[in-house]
Amino acid sequence: MSKIQRIILDVLKPHKPSILDIADRLGDIEGISGVNISLEEIDTNTHSVKITIEGLDIDYKKVEEIIMDCGASIHSIDGVSAGIRIVEEVNTPQDR
Repeated sequence: MSKIQRIILDVLKPHKPSILDIADRLGDIEGISGVNISLEEIDTNTHSVKITIEGLDIDYKKVEEIIMDCGASIHSIDGVSAGIRIVEEVNTPQDR
């Protein structure tokens, strides 16, 4: 089975815990080398965030478990890179 090296998630979370706390918890998962969380939108009771995770062997089930444990939910998986290297997205003429 191919190893996941990058995953991009659209997540809806309550105001607490903070994105600092969630990033810290996700960064502690074995196989993860970096976590980026960006605030996309603030609502009365929630924050919409984009979470990008990189590593050599990301365990999605553990990621999902921590996110749910924080009271958040994954709306969608917006990107995944797997294999022996990360392939960056390339713009084509149709993207203009």
